[in-house]
Parts: sequence; C-alpha cells; structure tokens
Amino acid sequence: MSMPQPPAPPPFQSATETACYRHPDRAAWRRCTRCGRPACNECLVQAPVGSHCLECAKQSGPTASFKARAWNARQITLVTYALMAINVAVFVWIAADNSDAVGGRNLVSRRQFDIGLAEGFLARDEWYRLVSSGFLHFGIFHLLLNMFLLFQLGQLLEPMIGRIRFGLLYLAALLGGSAGAMLLQPDGFHGGASGAVFGLMGAAFVALRHQGINPFSTGLGMMLIINLVFTFSIPGISIGGHLGGVVAGAAAGFVMFAPRWKVPEWATYVTPVAVALVAVVATVVVVQI
Repeated sequence: MSMPQPPAPPPFQSATETACYRHPDRAAWRRCTRCGRPACNECLVQAPVGSHCLECAKQSGPTASFKARAWNARQITLVTYALMAINVAVFVWIAADNSDAVGGRNLVSRRQFDIGLAEGFLARDEWYRLVSSGFLHFGIFHLLLNMFLLFQLGQLLEPMIGRIRFGLLYLAALLGGSAGAMLLQPDGFHGGASGAVFGLMGAAFVALRHQGINPFSTGLGMMLIINLVFTFSIPGISIGGHLGGVVAGAAAGFVMFAPRWKVPEWATYVTPVAVALVAVVATVVVVQI
C-alpha cells in the first residue's frame, strides 16, 4: 500500500521571508517605508528616506500640473524664443517661394511682396502688414543680425518684467517702427524685426537709467550708438522704422521699468498697449492725409 505524497513545501522556508506583493513566487526581505508592503528588489524604488514600492513612488512623485509648472518656470525667456522661431519660420517660408519676383527695379519675391509694408497697401486697408512686415527679412544676414540682438535683449528684459509684459513691449515697439516707417518713408517697401529690436534697445536704455546706471558705461550704450550710425549711413535701411521703434520702446519702458513704488502694477500692462494704439492711430492719420 503506497503512502500519500506529502504536500509541496512552500516557496520560502525561512520564517522571516514574505512574498512580494507583486510577485507571489519571490521572496521579499524588505518593506515599503511608506505603506509597509513587502516587496522584492525589483518592486522597490530608492527614496530620500528608505525605499518605496512602485505604487507609493508613483503617488509621491510630482503631479502632471506640477511638472508643467516646473517646465514653464525653466523657460525663462520663452517669448523671446517664440519670436525668434516665428521669424526663422517666416524666413524659411519665403525662401521656399519659387514664384516670379515682383516689384519693379528692386525685385522681391511674391511672398515678400504679400507681407511687406508700404503706404499703398495700407490705403487698400491691408492693415495686417503693420505686424506681418515685422517678421519679413531680406537675406540671411538681415535675419541673423536681428535675431542676435533679439536674443541678447530678450535675455535681459524678459526675466525683468515677465513674459506677458515683454510680449506687449515687443508689440508696441514693432507697431511703433511701422508707424515711423510710414511717417518718414511712406513710399518705401519695409520689412524686418529691426523696429521691434530698436524698441527693446530703447526700453533697456531706460531700464538702466531707472536703476541709476549710465547706459553708455555698458555694452548696451555702445550697441545703440553703433546701430544708429548704421541706420543713417547705410542706404536702404528703414530710418523711420528704427527711430519709431526706439521711441515707442523707450516710451513704454519708462513706465514698465519704473520703480514699483512709483507706478501701480496695472500701469505696466496698460502702457505698452496704449503706446501700440497710439502708433496705429498715427499710422492711420498718416495714410489718410
């Protein structure tokens, strides 16, 4: 008569062994220091204090909204980078144009013609050109110079006033440049971020003055002088665009960068909007005269 077979021994012989909560066939010699679950080495994650199981590690980690805020905080000059990206994208879009050139003696491509600024276009109510012309560049050197200046000035100004106000300042300077171009050179064909960049230089100049720093003792003062010299000495440059931009930027910057005890915070948002509106109204008056 055969004897019955004894039952199979349990997988763990030691009284101190416990099964992993995720792998019942594995020994768990340690527990999660947060919830107490027994877990094998594969199911534990090193924590600042002790080890956590996978579920606790997931729960104790940052939420998606926190990660989004943290990522957003690291992008200190996000508006600057976005503006540079738009300028480069428009340049590539124009460079890909294979249509016949237009414009008479000074030939431009069809796409350049479609977004550039001239008084005749505004007389046909194509007011979008006040903005679109600020992203038009004539050649790679024109683009690279403006993007270099935009990058440098953006690193200085955007962290000081924040993204929204920096974007408003850029728009005010851009529209100021368009107004200046129409006031001084209405028969010209204008394009480029130079008006907006000159506006940022004007705002930075004022910001340093508010801080008690002589701008001409810094690289900014020399940069402004050099660019003004180029403006008046090199043919084909939009003098009105540069001067209009620097005036608009300095006017907005006078309030935006003033000490906080001198102006209320709301004024730092309203001022660039007001400057932009004045620039648009001035352009409308010039075109209708």
